[in-house]
Amino acid sequence: MAFHFRFYGNNMSRQKAKGKRQKGQAFFSIAYCLLPIACRHRRGFTLIELVAVMAIIIIVTSVTLANNSRFGGAVLLQNLAYDMALSIRQAQVYGIAVRGYSANQFSAGYGMHFSTSESGGNLQYELFADKDGDGLFTSSTDPVIDENVSPSPYHIGRGYYISGLSALDPDASSETSVGTIDIIFKRPEPTACISANGITAIDSKGLCTLSSLKERARITVTSPRGDNMSIVVEATGQISVQ
Repeated sequence: MAFHFRFYGNNMSRQKAKGKRQKGQAFFSIAYCLLPIACRHRRGFTLIELVAVMAIIIIVTSVTLANNSRFGGAVLLQNLAYDMALSIRQAQVYGIAVRGYSANQFSAGYGMHFSTSESGGNLQYELFADKDGDGLFTSSTDPVIDENVSPSPYHIGRGYYISGLSALDPDASSETSVGTIDIIFKRPEPTACISANGITAIDSKGLCTLSSLKERARITVTSPRGDNMSIVVEATGQISVQ
């Protein structure tokens, strides 16, 4: 009987101790949950909260990607416009520095040719040496006649293209649309001799004095998104990007 009594007593002690631990844990849980922040962390996220957070993340990501794409397109368009302006400046430097085109040709002027009327012309532009002195670009498979200067022609890619050419006549108030523009630089002056639509502004003496001379040329480039930038060349030799 004594053995059974002690065993029963041990069980009772264990049950009492267990009950106290449970009461202590319950009391700790109640005290812990008196803190709102702690209770929220213990509850976790509901389905509605999770969906709301995901929706916010999707909206922010979409706006960021859209703005990044637009910004990237604008930067590429600006780079293209400045590259074209630098190509024109290169022709100007070649023209006034008397760069030799060949071993026996040092008097040729240098220029740039732009076209929207020729096949594929709105996707490239040419740096050329005016060997025949007519102020216009001559393209030919015959290297003796061809006036292209390597690494020209410069190709335009990624959906960008020359969307328009325009020129300003002397005493005119506004520019008129043209199909081709040839800009020539020849020593000793840095001024530009601008011809349009294949009609030269250079006379028989090699001077830029004909009435077909243009006061200004504008080359407009367009991005796939429809944004535009212009390269403007003045007869004074000034080159700008707008």
